[in-house]
Amino acid sequence: MAPIASELDLAALRLAPGEGTRLELEVPVEGLELGGERYRASPERVPVTLEVSRMTGGGYALHLRFRAELSGPCMRCLGQAAPPVEVDAREVDRPGEGEELRSPYVRDEQLDLAAWAHDGFALAAPAKVLCREDCRGLCPVCAADLNEAGPGHHHEAAPDPRWAKLRELRFD
Repeated sequence: MAPIASELDLAALRLAPGEGTRLELEVPVEGLELGGERYRASPERVPVTLEVSRMTGGGYALHLRFRAELSGPCMRCLGQAAPPVEVDAREVDRPGEGEELRSPYVRDEQLDLAAWAHDGFALAAPAKVLCREDCRGLCPVCAADLNEAGPGHHHEAAPDPRWAKLRELRFD
């Protein structure tokens, strides 16, 4: 079983410039709110692979990879959905080299692994959380699940109210 980590002390790895290491860890990933609905990462503690390289001249190159499911209601039919999310995130932290080379997840050689995993998960999440690719959603008239109702499900169209007076005409 991999160790559980929310933060990682990069200095404790004691990497010389040009050296690197690969760590297998478990990281708690916080849930997301999308479209007013709560979604969670499944499993709650996600197994991750973290590669840390010490750069010559100071700083670190970081690579985070993991796979989790985004569990919650389908955005079309409200059934249970759990699409897989693949996260492959990279960060560079080189203090004193400009804002673009500073990682927001590294402060005083402490890596906020939980925040980085959460943000990577949120960025890799699909725009539409669906129970399946061809989800047909809910009927707009009776709210029946169209995935279960079948192709024969239909309703009579409501008459156009603009033609109401013409329907009152009777020809004898």
